[in-house]
Amino acid sequence: MFTLDGFDFSRFDLSAFLTNIELPIWANIALIIGVSVIVMMVLKRFILSRLRAFTDRTSFFIDTLLIHALSLPLSIVILVVNLVLLERLLVYFEVTNERLDSFSALAAKVLLIIAVIIFIDRLSTGALQGYAKKSPVLQSSIGISQGILRGLIFGLGGLVLLGTLNISITPIIASLGITSLAVALALQPTLENFFSGVQLVADKPIRVGDFIELESGEQGFVDKIGWRSTWIRMLPNNTVIMPNSTLSQSKIINYFYPTKELSVPVEVGVHYDSDLEHVEQVTLEVAREILRTHKWGVADYETFVVFHTFDNSSINFTVMLRAQEYFNRFFIKSEFIKALHRRYAQEGIVIPYPISALNLTQEEASKALVGIASAHQTTSKSADHSAGLEGE
Repeated sequence: MFTLDGFDFSRFDLSAFLTNIELPIWANIALIIGVSVIVMMVLKRFILSRLRAFTDRTSFFIDTLLIHALSLPLSIVILVVNLVLLERLLVYFEVTNERLDSFSALAAKVLLIIAVIIFIDRLSTGALQGYAKKSPVLQSSIGISQGILRGLIFGLGGLVLLGTLNISITPIIASLGITSLAVALALQPTLENFFSGVQLVADKPIRVGDFIELESGEQGFVDKIGWRSTWIRMLPNNTVIMPNSTLSQSKIINYFYPTKELSVPVEVGVHYDSDLEHVEQVTLEVAREILRTHKWGVADYETFVVFHTFDNSSINFTVMLRAQEYFNRFFIKSEFIKALHRRYAQEGIVIPYPISALNLTQEEASKALVGIASAHQTTSKSADHSAGLEGE
């Protein structure tokens, strides 16, 4: 038998002890609500974790998105359920009143509306981000599209929430119309840039990742099409930030549209004594080899040679190559020029230096005429001088 200071624990009745304990009403209610919240949260986490493990094994995207979108709204729903439970407990313990009943009912409605708004927002934005990975159009405009979508969802949700709170939305809509006009006038440049960005997204003259050349001469890759401006990363790794309104009104060269491949013309000149058929054959062999072996060449491109000019010291022609991207054309052209110069040296094909010819015969004739004119002028002056002396 275990005793402590004369107390006999063998005669202690735990159930009777707990029954005789009287807790305050608020403590009983808080205990019940606390246990209920903990149990529901644990169940929610357990069920969602099981569902996530199941959806991760499927090839569908929407089921994973639904589980992700449900997490926070379910927590709010649990709060609503416990709020209703709290109301019922207050009625059971007869410690409620009409004002508290109306407040709890209104709070439950507001929380449910907020849960629905959050669920729709998460579901729609998640779907937009998911489909943007498959669509170049959405990928280039994800910022603008997501902003417009979330603005519409929260705007409509706010109006529904105001209607639930018995606040008339008609004056609000009317005042929003007047306010919108004033804001539109005050923010005209900003709105112009915004709608120009929407126009760029809809018309798709450029996309994120495209290599473009602006009307002012800057070249670079499109990094971002934002609400107000478009960010263009230039080759030296600095960034040009162009307002959307200016960009939409400018002439743009998009080197990645319709495809990234582009032609690379190379100008060459050979001596007048060259066999042009042999020159064409050798040049095409070198061009095809470069396109086949270079990592940025297009191997299946049918290269060609076009003779076009009888120049001062050479017969000029153009060789057309093909590069995978605009930026790669410099390396393709460099390798081709080196290989062509080496092959021409082996084949005895001469690339002439610039020559300036002097017509010596014509130069001698001009000098003779100048001498005759000078002599004639000297004879005339001598005759005039003699005549003057005789007169004296």
